[in-house]
This record gives sequence, structure tokens and C-alpha cells, in this order.
Amino acid sequence: MIRIAVDSSSDYRIEELKEKQIDLIPISITIGEDSYIDGVNLDRNGFYQLLEERGEFPKTSQPSPQVFLDLFEEVRDKGDDLIYLSLSSALSGTYQGAVAAKEIAEYDRIFLIDSLTATYNIKILADYACALRTQGARTEEIVAALEDLKARVRVLAAPNTLEYLYRGGRIGRATAALGDIANLKPIITVSKDGHVTVIGKCIGRNKAILFLLKHLKELGIDQSFPIYTIYSFGTENCGQLEEKLRSEGITPTARLQIGPTIGTHIGPEAFGIVFVTTSA
Repeated sequence: MIRIAVDSSSDYRIEELKEKQIDLIPISITIGEDSYIDGVNLDRNGFYQLLEERGEFPKTSQPSPQVFLDLFEEVRDKGDDLIYLSLSSALSGTYQGAVAAKEIAEYDRIFLIDSLTATYNIKILADYACALRTQGARTEEIVAALEDLKARVRVLAAPNTLEYLYRGGRIGRATAALGDIANLKPIITVSKDGHVTVIGKCIGRNKAILFLLKHLKELGIDQSFPIYTIYSFGTENCGQLEEKLRSEGITPTARLQIGPTIGTHIGPEAFGIVFVTTSA
């Protein structure tokens, strides 16, 4: 049996994971003295409401090697294959934790893929893996296809502020200062080496949406894959992006909410788009 696993950064809902038979490596979130498990005892709107009400910066904790080891040993004892798609190693030590656990498990049918990305980019990859599994592809074929596809899955997003990325250690103070100017909307992406990168800065939401559309056209969209508009908390910005997309002949597959693991670093009122480019 070929099993597929993701961590909480993939932003799957628990119901969808069960339906698609995908294993979950949970990532915990701490706000003040309270700890939560993303998607288990912390819903998405509730998380963002906590951010606004408490004014405390949340922190994420990567899974311990033991969490991975429990899954890996179960897979080994059953004689299954496992493909794990991790959050970018440039953003978290989660992938390294999986590597350490695999060495302890001493089982060569565990395949670890550093996605070099985050959020619904990982969902696109995992859904593709599920489709290939259903079609009868071998484990090595699925792994090779995912390694090829991951360079083409992109995210473009406009956070309301860069402060969350800065305080989470994902960008430097100088870069974060770009967002301190009133009404300046930074545009971010996850680069090919897995880092969060600021690729533009726009005055106001409308200019930010136009920048997103321009960059989207330059990259090109492979419409054989899903196109997701994404938001953190509050859908008005995302709705305006969708109107512009449709006016350009681009129809989003779905509007999806960013969960707490990634929301910790992007904050409320962010919006953007996840898609697959026509070339790497």
C-alpha cells in the first residue's frame, strides 16, 4: 500500500484528509501560555479572532522526531510505502525532523520530499500524488512526478503587514520595514529555494491586485491543475481579486482559507493565489 503524508502547513481540513486517506503530521501553535493543534482543537476563524483579541504573537513548534517515528514504524511494520511532503526546509526544521526519524526507523520505503513551499501548494502536490496512486503508479514514479511538479507550484500573496513574517524569523527587519509605510501592500512569494521573498510593493489594495495579475500572466498558468484563491481572515480582498481574475478569463477552482500554521506568519487580511505555472 502506498501512503501519503503531509503536515499541518498543507492547510488540509481534517475531513478531507480522512476522505483522501492522507496521514497528518500535526504542528502545534502556542498563543501566550495556551497550546493548540492546528485543525484539531483550533479552528481557523477562531485562531484569527484570538490574534486580534489577545494581541499576542503566536509561535509554531515543529513536530518532534518521535511523532514522525511513530508513523514511520507503523508504516514499516505493515510493509507499506510512505511519501511525506513536508513544509519547506528553509522555513522550518520539520523536514529535518523527518530525516532523523527515518534514520532511526531504518526503513527504505519511506520517501521524504522537501516541498520547498507551504500552504495550498502542498495540497496541490498531495492531491496529484493521490491521483497518481489511484491510477496505479508505482511509488518511485509518484515521487519523481512530485519532484518535477514542485518547481511549478507557486503562490503569490499580499499580506496586510510583514510584521508577522518578521517576528516569526522568516524575513529580516529591513524587509519588514517596507510594510510600515501606510497603505503599502507588499507582494510575497515562496522562492524556488523555499524562502519567503518580497517581489513587489504597491500602494493600496487595487494596485496590489493589478501587480498580482501582471505577475500571474508573466509566469503563465497550467489550467490542467487547480487555481486557488486564498485568504487568511476577511474575504473582501480575496473577492476583489477573484473579480479581476474572472475579467481576465481566469476562473478560480475554489476559495480557501489559510490555516493557523501559516496564518501565524502572515496575519489577518492577507489574500493571494496558488497555481501551477506552465514551465519551471
